[in-house]
Amino acid sequence: MQHFIRPEGAPPVNGYSHAVAFTGPMVVVSGQIPVDQAGQLVGEGDAEAQIHQIYANLATALKAAGSDLDHVVKLTVYLTDLADLDAFRRVRDQYQDAARPAACSLVQVAGLVNPAFRAEVEAWAVVPTAS
Repeated sequence: MQHFIRPEGAPPVNGYSHAVAFTGPMVVVSGQIPVDQAGQLVGEGDAEAQIHQIYANLATALKAAGSDLDHVVKLTVYLTDLADLDAFRRVRDQYQDAARPAACSLVQVAGLVNPAFRAEVEAWAVVPTAS
């Protein structure tokens, strides 16, 4: 169960919640990178293609843990170039319901484990329980 918190008097936010309260078991997904099932880079030089692959990887990991993107309560996003922020938002909005925004932190980093990676995303999600 999730409760998205938008406190009165807090500044406006774009695509995320100030806080998310939750109950139930959790799954923490390690930072996902833009590689396919064979370990090959997807979308070299193309942030949007890379972020699509990252979300596909997030969805796969969450499904294996008994959850899904609808139950994400916290994202941490690492971008090597803040010019890719709009691409991240476009892709995120295709995969996650804007009415159920997770808490989110976004950090620009000097680089990731592979210099060709433009983004990495990690997530915390609730594992839904049968009612």
